[in-house]
Amino acid sequence: MEWYKLRPWWQNLTRPEMKSIIYKLLDQLEVSNKQLRMKAARCILYLAQGCWAEVQSDKEQQDWSRVNVMLLYEVGIFPAFVELLNIEIENSTTATSAMRKLAVSLADSIDLRVILSVLYIMTEVMREEFKNIEYSEYKENVEAFKEDLVNPYGEEILIVKLLGMVTCFCSGSAPHFPMKKVLLLLWKLILVSLGGIDALRELKKQYREEAGLDTQQEDTIEVARTMRASSPPMSAADLLETQNQKRNNRPLRRSLMKQSSLDDPGLGMEYEGEDLLRAPSNNTAANEGDGELIVFLGPGGPGGWNQAYYEDQNNQPQLRPGTPQLIKGKGLPWTPKVRQKDVDTFLEVARMKFVGYKLQGDRESLAGLPQPIHEGVTTLKKHMYTSLSEIQIRKEEEIARNPMSTEEPPLRQTPTEILYQAILPNLPQYMIALLKILLAAAPTSKAKTDSINILADVLPEEMPMTVLQSMKLGIDVNRHKEIIVKAVSAILLLLLKHFKLNHVYQFEFMSQHLVFANCIPLVLKFLNQNIIAYIEAKNVIPILDFPMCVIGDQPELTTESLEIGHNQSFSWRNVFSCINLLRILNKLTKWKHSRIMMLVVFKSAPILKRTLKVRHAMMQLYVLKLLKMQTKYLGRQWRKTNMKTISVIYAKVRHRLNDDWAYGNDLEARPWDFQVEECELRTCVDQFNNRRYSNIPRDEEMEPVDASVTSVLGTNVELTEEFKQHYELWLQQEVFQRSINWDELLDPAACEI
Repeated sequence: MEWYKLRPWWQNLTRPEMKSIIYKLLDQLEVSNKQLRMKAARCILYLAQGCWAEVQSDKEQQDWSRVNVMLLYEVGIFPAFVELLNIEIENSTTATSAMRKLAVSLADSIDLRVILSVLYIMTEVMREEFKNIEYSEYKENVEAFKEDLVNPYGEEILIVKLLGMVTCFCSGSAPHFPMKKVLLLLWKLILVSLGGIDALRELKKQYREEAGLDTQQEDTIEVARTMRASSPPMSAADLLETQNQKRNNRPLRRSLMKQSSLDDPGLGMEYEGEDLLRAPSNNTAANEGDGELIVFLGPGGPGGWNQAYYEDQNNQPQLRPGTPQLIKGKGLPWTPKVRQKDVDTFLEVARMKFVGYKLQGDRESLAGLPQPIHEGVTTLKKHMYTSLSEIQIRKEEEIARNPMSTEEPPLRQTPTEILYQAILPNLPQYMIALLKILLAAAPTSKAKTDSINILADVLPEEMPMTVLQSMKLGIDVNRHKEIIVKAVSAILLLLLKHFKLNHVYQFEFMSQHLVFANCIPLVLKFLNQNIIAYIEAKNVIPILDFPMCVIGDQPELTTESLEIGHNQSFSWRNVFSCINLLRILNKLTKWKHSRIMMLVVFKSAPILKRTLKVRHAMMQLYVLKLLKMQTKYLGRQWRKTNMKTISVIYAKVRHRLNDDWAYGNDLEARPWDFQVEECELRTCVDQFNNRRYSNIPRDEEMEPVDASVTSVLGTNVELTEEFKQHYELWLQQEVFQRSINWDELLDPAACEI
C-alpha cells in the first residue's frame, strides 16, 4: 500500500482501486529483479489468504479470500504464477545449491512455497465454489478456470508439470522441492479438472445410458452410510477372560444365549474406556475429506439399547428378556450380481452333465436340460450385470480380429482423455515416484541414508533447542507425513477411477505399472502397523492452524496449550488415507488371480484381520472384500478358525451367484494359468495404446510399405544444414568413389528376394 500511496485498509477500497493495485502487482511479477518479483508475490499471497490482518473471525477471512481470489483470477494472476513456477523449476542454481547440502531445510524452498500456496488457495476456492455453481455469482470464472486446467500452459498442462516435479524430486535432481505443497496442489487440480466422487457417479450413469445398460445400481458410499460397523474377532486371551467372567457371574437359572459373532450389534469394540469412532460433532468430515470422499460412522455407537443390554448383564441378571425392537428392512445390503461368463460356465457344465456335449456360443437353447436348470438360468439372467469394461473389451477384441472392417469408436476429448494422453509417455516414472514418496511417508518406514527426504519443507535451518520446540517439531513432522499419505492415496485412487470409467485399458495400463512398482506389498506394509494408534493419532496443534494463528489474541505456546482444541478421539485424515489405500488394493486385485496370489504370498490375511479392529463400516467393507477374494487360497484350516469373519463377509459383501469363494475346489484356484493371464492383458493394453495414440512408437514391421515409384520420387526430403554444407564430400564418398553395376540392378531376375 505504501508503494502506491493508498490507505492500508483493503476492505475500504473500491473494486476499481483493488484491480488497479493487482495490475501493478502483476507488472511487478515480470521484472528481472527476483527480490521485487517475490515481494509482489507475497503481497498477492496475502490477498489470497483473505487479508487476515484486517478481519476479526475465520468466517470473515474466508469470505474475503473468496472475493479476492475471484478478483485475482479475473486479472490473470493464475497463469502469471504458473510462469513463475516454471522459472523456479528451471532455476538450476537453487537446485545445485540444494544438492550440495547435507540437509535441505525450509530456507531452500521459500519462493517455491509462496508460489505453490497462491496456486493452491486459488484452486481450492474455485473447487468450493464449483459445489454450488448453479447459484454462484462467479459461475463464469469457475467454468473458465476448469477449462484452463486441461489446456497446456506453455508446452504442457499444469498437472503434468507437477508430476514432473515429483519425478525430479525422487530422482535427486531437485531435493528442495516442497513435496507436501506439490502433492496437495496436484490432488486438488485433479479434483477440479476431472471431478470427485459425485462427478464419477454422474459420468458412470451417463456412459451406461449411452451404451444401453442399466443405470439403477447401488452406490457403494450410499450403501455404506447405512451399514453398521462390526465388532472385531476376539483374541484367544480376551476370549478366555470373557468366558471366566461369564462363569463367575452366571445366574442360578441358566438361560440360552446366542453364540457371539462378529456381527453382534451389542459387541461394540471399546478402546481405553470409550468407543474408537464417534459421530463427529462438527463438520470435520468435510474439512478432512475435502469433498472427494465422505466417510460415515454406522449406527450402533454408545448409548441406546446396547448400553441398556450391558447394564442388565453387568448389574442385575434379567431372567426375562425384554421385548425385541422391530427392525425394518432386514436383509442383505447388496443386490446379487452375476457376469455373462458365469452364465456361460453354468450352461456348459449343465450341458456336459445332462446332454453330453457343448454348444459353443449358444446362450439360449435349454433342450434336454431339467426344469431346475431352466429356473437357475432364469435367475442368473435376472441378476446379470454387464459392466462398461466388458463392452469396451469386446469392442477391442472385435477390432483386433477385424482391423480393416471394424469401425474405430469415436475418441471423446474429455478431461480424463486429455490427461491420459499427456501422461502416457512417462506414466511408469510418475507411478514409481508417487510410490517412493508414499513409502518414505509411511509410519512403518525406517530412515535410510539413500531414501528421499520428504521433510525438506518442514525442517528448520536450526534444530530446536528447548523441549517445547522439539515437541512442536515432532508433531509437525508427523502431521506432514500424514498429509503426504493422504494426498498420494487420493491422487492414485482418483486416477484409477477416472481411467477405468474412460476406458478399461487405460486403467489396466496404470494398474500394471503400480503392480510392477510393488504397490501391493507397499500398501500391506503400511497397514501392518498398530492401526488403532494410527487412527487415534493427534498430530495437530489447533492454535497454530491457519487462520487461528493470526486472528485475535494468541495464547502463549506452552505444553498445555498444545492440547487446546482437541475435541475428537480419532483423526479423520488417517481414516481417509486408510480407506483410500484399501480401495486402491481392491482395484488392483479384483478379478486378477495372479495379484490375489500376491496377497496370499505376502500373508495379508492377518494384517487385514487386524485392520478390522477399526469400527468403521466403510473401512471394514473394503477389508472384507480383500479377505473374500483370497479365502479359497488360504486353506481349510484358516477357514475353520475364521468362521466368524466368513459369516460377516456373507452378511456385508455383495454376493456373486455361482462364486464358491469360500471353498478351495474352484477351477480358477489353479495357479499355473495366472502368469499367462497377466501377459495376455499386457499384450492387449500395448496394442490399445499403439493403435489409439500416435505419439507412441509403432512396430515398424507391421507398418505398410510404400511400393509406388511415383510417390517415393515425389516425396519432399528435408536436408539438414550440416548436410548442405558437406554435400560435395558426401557426393564424393557415396557416389563417385562407389562402383555400381547398373545392368545388374536393372535385371529383374537379379532383383528377386
